[in-house]
Amino acid sequence: MMGNRKIEKFSDSLNESLFRFARYNYRNAIMGGYSNYSYWRSTFRVFCKNKVAVFLLFLMIILISFTIIQPYLPNQKSPNQIFIDPETKMQYVNLPPNKEFIFGTNSIGQDLWARIWSGTRTSLFIGLLVGLWEAIIGIIVGALWGYVRKLDRIITEIYNVLNNIPTTIVLVLLTYIMKPSIGTMIFAMCITGWLGMARFVRNQIVIIRDREYNLASRCLGTPTRRIITKNLLPYLVSVIMLRLALAIPSAIGSEVFLTYIGLGLPVHIPSLGNLINEGRLVMMNSTLRYQLIFPAIILSLITISFYVIGNVFADAADPRNHI
Repeated sequence: MMGNRKIEKFSDSLNESLFRFARYNYRNAIMGGYSNYSYWRSTFRVFCKNKVAVFLLFLMIILISFTIIQPYLPNQKSPNQIFIDPETKMQYVNLPPNKEFIFGTNSIGQDLWARIWSGTRTSLFIGLLVGLWEAIIGIIVGALWGYVRKLDRIITEIYNVLNNIPTTIVLVLLTYIMKPSIGTMIFAMCITGWLGMARFVRNQIVIIRDREYNLASRCLGTPTRRIITKNLLPYLVSVIMLRLALAIPSAIGSEVFLTYIGLGLPVHIPSLGNLINEGRLVMMNSTLRYQLIFPAIILSLITISFYVIGNVFADAADPRNHI
């Protein structure tokens, strides 16, 4: 009782003019919970700390840009044109690099500069399309395979059937049966190319699908599509980007392999596989090794760059590495 009386006396002694009620302010409420953290900005900041990866990224941007604009530059030659010496009326066969032919010529007098950049365009086109197909189909199938239990048995059986057929045999048979072309090459690689990504995504989703926040989302009636896109896939951004970055050089490597065994693109369609195969035939001649060295350097740059960029980006995309 004495305590209550003291409180009443203290409240009566307060000057009400010094106090006022604080009304709700929406802007102040938002600012109170505001954070300037951005996942992608933080990922980019961590990625930029790796100087080698940044250098290779700029190198790939320059190489891909030059590959696209090269045919439109002045004084560029056709990759399939055979050049004739006007004095001797003979082909410019196996000329070493010079002012007119920057990378020299091949065994029938074609400009290697034009053929290498045309071949790079072809190989990158195949690699990008196959990589995107692998990412899109692999992620969709893998996410449904890992989260929707009713589909697990069906997709597992399909996977077992397709996965037990060696990829090399599938590539060889399709390229042997169908007409050799870029479309045939892409189709052959896409048939089984998504299996690895689907299996990988499925295994990752099985690990995190029954965590508490996913169970709570299901109890609240959240649709399956939203749970997959908002709760599950964001946790797999880093590993998915790594797989995608490695899929592109892997597709280019498959194209080189098929051309090496004689089942790749026809000779009139330049590709890195065709160029390396042509250079392989003359590599024992020390004066003609440039025909193998130049396309091999381009292929190595693409493969190493995508591998390093993919690994560094995967580490940068991991929130545990963010500050």
